[in-house]
Amino acid sequence: MTHLPENNLRYKDVDYWDERYKVETCYEWLGGFSKFQHLLEKRIKKNDSILVLGCGNSGMSGEMYDAGYRSITNVDYSSVCISTMSARYADCLGMRWQQMDVRQLAFLDASFDIVLEKATLDALMVEEKTPWEVSPETARFIHKTLTEISRCLKPGGLFISVTFAQPFFRKRLYARREYNWSIQHDSYGDGFEYFVYVMTKGEALSSEDAALERNLLESTGSLPPKIITTQMDDREDFLSNIDL
Repeated sequence: MTHLPENNLRYKDVDYWDERYKVETCYEWLGGFSKFQHLLEKRIKKNDSILVLGCGNSGMSGEMYDAGYRSITNVDYSSVCISTMSARYADCLGMRWQQMDVRQLAFLDASFDIVLEKATLDALMVEEKTPWEVSPETARFIHKTLTEISRCLKPGGLFISVTFAQPFFRKRLYARREYNWSIQHDSYGDGFEYFVYVMTKGEALSSEDAALERNLLESTGSLPPKIITTQMDDREDFLSNIDL
């Protein structure tokens, strides 16, 4: 890996990503689309309107387009990334590319059937020093992002999150009634397991997930400023294109 930042704080720095995308052609966090395609095909219809958050220079959207998904909007906060990727896929009708902050999505309410992210939320949390707590700043960032995702989903729409984070950690991010969605998950990979979380807009939390939220509320007296997650190493080795 030749584009590692000097420290994990740089993963939140758009200048780091701009410089990286100037020299890096493609990088697949958590493996390519083919690794979890069988899980998405059960959930996503070919004519669904799809929003990909933090698209980066991944080939996922292109592979999805080739698989028949033709309404794909990709956002990233790096202008270099968006310029490069829009040129790369200029011939793909229905594929759109926009520079945007995931905390402030410039779309109307209920715009998409599917919102999809692969390792984008993971990248936002790499600076955390412990596997047990997220800083208040990062917790606010994640909350704003999830609130925007929920707002942009149509009733019955799906937020699909592909991550290395196990349910014990990641469901604590997603199990909040204000997001107005239920939570399910699958996994993929041999030897090294990754997870695909599916949140359905308009469905209630399960009794287990509702209890998880209540327990967090009771332990803090309010919505927790620190949200449990898992830890990333200073390297991206675990996110490299492993042959799963």
